Amino acid sequence: MLVRVSYGTAIAMGLIRAKLLAKPTTAYLMTYWPGKCANDCAFCAQARSSRANLDRLSRVIWPAFELEKVVQALPNGRFGRICLQTIDYPGMLDDVLALLRAFKPLGLPVSVSITPVSRETLEEFKGLGVDYVGVGLDVASERLFSEIKPDFEWDEMWDFAERVVDVLGHGKALIHVIVGLGETDRELVEVFKRAYAIGADVSLFAFTPLKGTGLENLEPPSIERYRKVQLARWLVEKGLGDRIIFDGDSIGGFDLADIEVSPAVFATHGCPACNRPYYNERPKKEPYNFPFLPEKEYVREFLTRLGSRRPR
Repeated sequence: MLVRVSYGTAIAMGLIRAKLLAKPTTAYLMTYWPGKCANDCAFCAQARSSRANLDRLSRVIWPAFELEKVVQALPNGRFGRICLQTIDYPGMLDDVLALLRAFKPLGLPVSVSITPVSRETLEEFKGLGVDYVGVGLDVASERLFSEIKPDFEWDEMWDFAERVVDVLGHGKALIHVIVGLGETDRELVEVFKRAYAIGADVSLFAFTPLKGTGLENLEPPSIERYRKVQLARWLVEKGLGDRIIFDGDSIGGFDLADIEVSPAVFATHGCPACNRPYYNERPKKEPYNFPFLPEKEYVREFLTRLGSRRPR
């Protein structure tokens, strides 16, 4: 049985000899299928109409290795958890269960990012060491959802998130949101509010244009916009969504009086031990999600720049 391993994870495990700019603290793995995903998400290299290389997810390369070799090498990485990504294909669920059984003796907590599955399947996952599930909402706009993710329904994804919370507990459904797919800032904030209201959490990604995908010509979000969205998500999580100041449908500023903004706001936010280094950007560029805590000075400088940007 084969399993895909993200390039950085493979280096950390010793499966590939190369240098790491930032060591992954989670082992990022993906189900193996020699063909394309059954779904056709417009941003994804694995989509059935994509012309991109099948060994990619976002901008990361995922070479395939024998499962036995991967299980033997996983302890070398000293990871805090395993994160299993999935694509849809015949027999995918059977493969996921086989992988979870192979990982269980390692004693690591496991996150699974998967399309909607039943409550019974979630219970089975739980028994095999899964404590978090990634929910691929991705598109933070109901008006754009069916255009970008034609094989899914908006309400179906929210129902799945609630199911995960029911089975695994508060905060254990990580709703994935990609910033830069044409959504407005106001739509993003509404998604954040809905997610936290049902007991889920939100993990942010920046849109990455990939040659050969349906959205290859769409521009990625600016760092400035992404930082505003990160701060907005944090404020909503803390119950401070009323401190976000809108200028039309865009975030114009924030009321941060008496609020100390943690550097963690701009770091990767996901499951425990997840740092997802350089998933959305090339190394040596400023990362959208820092794989480590940025300096407090960076946060102060950004907030100072932001302070002059108020709606008219």
